[in-house]
Amino acid sequence: MKNNKNICGFCFSSGLWMAIILVMMVLIAGCAQRPLAEEEFVRQPAPIEDYQIQPGDLLDVFVWRNPEVSVNVKVRPDGKVSTPLVEDMAATGKTPTQLARDVEQALKKFIRDPMVTVIIKGFSQDIRQTIRVIGAATRPQVLQYRKGMSLLDVMIDVGGLSDYAAGNRANIVREIDGTQREFPVRLEDLLIDGDISANVNLLPGDILIIPESVF
Repeated sequence: MKNNKNICGFCFSSGLWMAIILVMMVLIAGCAQRPLAEEEFVRQPAPIEDYQIQPGDLLDVFVWRNPEVSVNVKVRPDGKVSTPLVEDMAATGKTPTQLARDVEQALKKFIRDPMVTVIIKGFSQDIRQTIRVIGAATRPQVLQYRKGMSLLDVMIDVGGLSDYAAGNRANIVREIDGTQREFPVRLEDLLIDGDISANVNLLPGDILIIPESVF
């Protein structure tokens, strides 16, 4: 009889522990699938993308050992460029490397084994490729987006916060699926306290709004 009680007690304990484990597994799975909070979302690494050429960009098209066909050229509003021996080549939406390879293919009709390098010498002000800084920065301005650009990079470019800035009430406005959303950032913690956890990556088209203190 005592053995039966021990067996029943053991079964009950085992069943209780199994139930607890199952509940914990469900809770962990639920936490893993929860949507990101706004503060966590803005800290997610920005996708690293190569810059795509835009209308208005100034390009240096260099053909090795062929200076007569090397040229500085501006991308036309129709997205095309013309260089010596190459007319009306589409440039918009391509990376500099992609455009260089396309120019090489076109030049093969005239030059043996051409080697082309395309360098962007000046950027257009396509708003989709900029970071706009508005409000209480030392020098509010429109910045050209650079690959891997962070909040700290932007604040260096604009000279930091003005004397009346409420840096910890700043927001990044970002368009997601056609809807503008705001995400809080902590500029004072980053710039004054040196809290590197407040640094976040930015995306092309972001707007940084820095309000003034009410005091």
